[in-house]
Amino acid sequence: MSGWSLERLLAGLHGEIEMRLQRTRAAIGHPVAKGDAAEGVWIELLTNYLPRRYRVAKAFVIDSTDTTSQQLDIVIYDRQYTPLIFNQDGTLVIPAESVYAVFEAKQSIDASQVDYAAKKIASVRALHRTSLPIPSASGLQPAKAPGRIIGGLLTFESEWSPPIGDPLKNALQAAEAIAPLDMGCVAAHGNFYRANGGTTIEPSTRAATAFLLELIAQLQTEATVPMIDIRAYAKFLKG
Repeated sequence: MSGWSLERLLAGLHGEIEMRLQRTRAAIGHPVAKGDAAEGVWIELLTNYLPRRYRVAKAFVIDSTDTTSQQLDIVIYDRQYTPLIFNQDGTLVIPAESVYAVFEAKQSIDASQVDYAAKKIASVRALHRTSLPIPSASGLQPAKAPGRIIGGLLTFESEWSPPIGDPLKNALQAAEAIAPLDMGCVAAHGNFYRANGGTTIEPSTRAATAFLLELIAQLQTEATVPMIDIRAYAKFLKG
């Protein structure tokens, strides 16, 4: 026997994330600093545990028509096949083709935060994404249709009672007119997932770990991002 326990390892991962989010909420008084710290906790979790093909950062997303999204707290994007990542004095601007998922990270969930996250997600999903045929050893493969960009909301606490019951379901249903939220985590209480047109809400004492594993599973189904048409961006070169 090795002495390791998968159950204890998964529980410990959630416990660490919940403790850090709780400490951030309690110890930092300035709301902007508190928000930045919470984003940092989630970004570190995803950076540490997602496969290395993915990168995670706060960023804007831009497309080849020169349209830009609102700034997103968390963008999960491809770095292996995406050559065009702009870093302007620490602010990242990422091409739309490279994006797998976007999340807002807040201290607490309520109807206004769900609505806010939906508007941020909509600003990314509305962007144009190019896709080129893919050269391979067996010949030119058809261009891959861009996949759905996963969107969601990550928080520590909830303003509702019950924390993740009908009020959450109603807020998610209202947000569908803007941009459906695919998944989310309320670390102290549980998770929500959208599948087959409906929403599943799962109370959990290990919500952060459950969210991480479900996110990885959903990313696996998307495989690789489309092959970006670099020339579509190059047309903006002048002089």
